[in-house]
Order: sequence, then structure tokens, then C-alpha cells
Amino acid sequence: MERYFGEKTPKLGFGLMRLPKVDGKIDIEQTKQMVDLFMEAGQTYFDTAYVYDSGESEKAAKLALVDRYPRESYTLCTKLCAWMGPQDEQSAKQQFYTSLERTGAGYFDYYLLHALQRGNYKVYDEFHIWDFVKEQKAKGLIKYYGFSFHADPALLEELLTDHPDVDFVQLQINYADWENPGVASRECWEIARRHGKSITIMEPVKGGALADPVPGVRRILKEANPDVSIASWAVRFAASLDGIITVLSGMSNLEQMKDNLSYMKDFKPLSEAEQAVIRRAQAALNEDTSIPCTACHYCTDGCPMNIPIPEIFSVSNRQRGNEAFRGKREYTIATTGKGKASVCVECGQCEQACPQQINVITRLKDCAAQFEN
Repeated sequence: MERYFGEKTPKLGFGLMRLPKVDGKIDIEQTKQMVDLFMEAGQTYFDTAYVYDSGESEKAAKLALVDRYPRESYTLCTKLCAWMGPQDEQSAKQQFYTSLERTGAGYFDYYLLHALQRGNYKVYDEFHIWDFVKEQKAKGLIKYYGFSFHADPALLEELLTDHPDVDFVQLQINYADWENPGVASRECWEIARRHGKSITIMEPVKGGALADPVPGVRRILKEANPDVSIASWAVRFAASLDGIITVLSGMSNLEQMKDNLSYMKDFKPLSEAEQAVIRRAQAALNEDTSIPCTACHYCTDGCPMNIPIPEIFSVSNRQRGNEAFRGKREYTIATTGKGKASVCVECGQCEQACPQQINVITRLKDCAAQFEN
């Protein structure tokens, strides 16, 4: 008997949030090659969302996956985001039908209420989305449903108590956020398991930050094993936890796909010696003061001043401790035709939407002082 739902699912999931692009559009041909490599390696789990790339991600899933493989050979997950776009019940529910049309999948193996956090979770109650999703499950249009979560452990406890019939939850778990009070990966994982819920993991590499970490962390990992990629430590850390259906990696090119498959095709959990290395890396990360942005862009969709917040934060992080980096030049490039950090009107929309609980307004002020003087 399986210890938890999804135990036998391959432990690498293909996240379709950061697909390769050419001239600003998803590169379908390269995406097809990535899908082929993924499927050939025996991996099956694909994850997209109604809002990813303004719907282009779901369309890419149709072209690269659904139109090319038998429906029973893969599992597909997408998400309903009731707090973005037109905020009314009819529009929110329509997202489900639009996702079915975009993907052409016929049904969804997994379906999530998207990015629940303190500032938006009540919308799903007000629009009766929980009941709506259960109705679609009863019709056979959804096999398993749950929610993705970006908030504090107390809210997770409340949601799982109020909705005990959810099949699984999607949590942000990585070794950088394991004890981070703003994300609380460990505590949220423990709550989900205590409620008997299986887990899909998002942001195991923290938006790429753990693929290219601060020098102290890189040194620790490379000294421990110079023959494996830096990113592999993060993905394997997440996949080694109990109760995990799969670990999503938002791969952006063939090289990332090949690297992930090199150690996840025949996945082996971290050994105790490797866990000790991770603990040393976590200690080094505690000294890092960079902005913990994962470039999800949830903050920018409603910004009235069109400020490219993730791009500005990226420039700031790259400038830190690197006098040779031409930060002001890169800042000018990032903000050309868009709002600079100094034009922020402090409406707070970005902070409500941020899954990382970043004090965006304060950080933008710091960036304005850093690059606009």
C-alpha cells in the first residue's frame, strides 16, 4: 500500500512557467524537444496555469505535449487564479473552461486554486470556487484537486481544517526557505503531512537563485561534489522529503532539462553526508542580504506605474559585492520605457501579491537610492 497519494509518480515535474523564448514568444520547437527528452526519461508530470505568460503557457502545453502524446501517457496540472484579472465569480469560473480549451486536454489530472495567501484567499470562498472545483471533479473533468500556497503556517492549518477533502497541496519548499519565517517551508510541510496531504513542490531552486547562489554557498557545494550541478542539490533536497508527489522545475532551455534528468531519472535521496552539506549551505545563506525575489512577476501585473520590479531587484542583487558590475547601466536598460523605482506610489498592490512576502516598497526606495543618484 502506498504511504501517500502520488508516491509512485516520477519525482521531477516539468514546470511550464519559464519556457524558452525567441523574440519575446515561447519557443515551441525547443519546448517540443524538452518535452520529448522529459517523456523519454519516463517523467510524466507537467504543470502550467491559466495566468502563465498570459495564457501562452497553456497553449504551448497543447502544441508541445497534448497534440503529440497519448492522453494517458502524461499527467497535466493547471490552476485557477481568482484574484487576478476581472474579479467576479463568472470570470473566475470561466478560467477553468478556457484552460480546457487552450490545452485541449479533455480533463486535468491535477487542478489547483492558485497562490492562496492572506490577501486573496477569501476570494475563493466569495466566488464559491471550492464547490465549483469539486463539481468538476464529480463530472470527471478533474481527477485530483488542491491549492498552491504562499502564506503563513497558521493559514495553511486553517485551510486544511476547513477543506479536509483536498487531495494535495503545492508548497514552496527549498533549503534556503526551510527555516525562513517569511516562507516557513519546514513548518508548512509538517502541517500538510500532519493532515495526511501529499505535496507537490514549487520553487525548489527559488526562481533560479539556488542554481547560481552566493559565492559562499557555491564554494561549499562544489567542494562537496565538483561533478554535479549546483541546482541538483536544491532539487534533490526537495525530492528527498516524505510525502512528495513531484518537484517542479521551471526549465528554460534544453541544457537545464538535460541536467535535471541526469540526476532525477534515477533519483536517489540525499545521504546523511549530503544533508550535512546542505546544512552548511543554509548557514552560509543566513549571511546573505540579497532580495529574495523569484521573478514570478505577480507584482507587476497590477502595478499602476509599470515598474519592472523583478528586473530592478535582479540588477540590485547582481551589483551587491561586485564593483565591476555596471549596475547603473543595467538599471537604465531594465527601466527603459517603464517606470523607475522612484515613481512608486506605494499603493501596496505588489506586496499583497508577492509570494515571498518581500517589503517591495522599501526595497524599491533602496534601489532608487542605489541607482538613480
